[in-house]
Amino acid sequence: MRHILIIEDESGIYNFLKQGLEEEGYSTSIAVDGKQGIGLFQSQKPDLILLDWMLPKMNGIDVCKAIREKDSETPILFLTAKDTLQETIEGLQSGANDYIKKPFSFEELLERIKIHFRNKTEPDTLTLGNIFLHLRTYEVNVDSLDVALTQREFELLEFLIRNKGRVCKRDEIIEKVWGINFEYDTGVIDVFINAIRKKLNLDKDNGYIKTIRGVGYIAND
Repeated sequence: MRHILIIEDESGIYNFLKQGLEEEGYSTSIAVDGKQGIGLFQSQKPDLILLDWMLPKMNGIDVCKAIREKDSETPILFLTAKDTLQETIEGLQSGANDYIKKPFSFEELLERIKIHFRNKTEPDTLTLGNIFLHLRTYEVNVDSLDVALTQREFELLEFLIRNKGRVCKRDEIIEKVWGINFEYDTGVIDVFINAIRKKLNLDKDNGYIKTIRGVGYIAND
C-alpha cells in the first residue's frame, strides 16, 4: 500500500485529505508542523509527501530542503495559497516535484498523485510468501511452479497483494477490481477467492489470503 505523509497544520484540510486518500486505498500519516514532518519522514519513509508552505516551527521551504538533503527520490507536492510566479519558482527550486494552489479540487490532486506514482519505477514482480506475480507477463509462480490464473483472478490477487496487511472490504474490491460502483452482489468475490486458493494450494484458514467474516479479505505473508 502506498503511504502518503501529509504535512499540514489546518485540521479541516488534513482531515479532508486523510479521508479522501484512505478511501482511494492509500495509507496516510499527519504532521502538524515542519519539525514533526521531518521526523515522520525519517521514521516512516513515505512514498509521497503533501507539504504546506506556511507551517509552525519550520516553514515548508525549509522542510523541503531538509528532506532533499537526505532523499532525492520521494515526490513532494506543495499545497499552498501562495500563487505568484516567484513563489512558484521558489517552491520548485527548493526541491518540490509539483505545486498545487489552494483551493484545489480533490480530483485534481488525486490525478497529480497518480502521475507521480506512475513516474516512479514500478516493480516487475509482486510477492506474497512463496507466490510471485509477474506484472508484465501475467505469469504466476508458486516456488518454481507455474500456475495459470484467469485475468480476473490475477487482477484480484494483485489488488490484495498491493494492499498487503490491510483489510480490503468487499465493496472496495468490487469497485477497484471489477470497476463497478453501484450496488452489486459481492458474493462473486468468494467464487474467485476460492478458485485462487485452490489453484495456489492455499489453506482457507491459515493461508496467505484470509477471510474477515462479514467484511472482506486480507493478504499477509
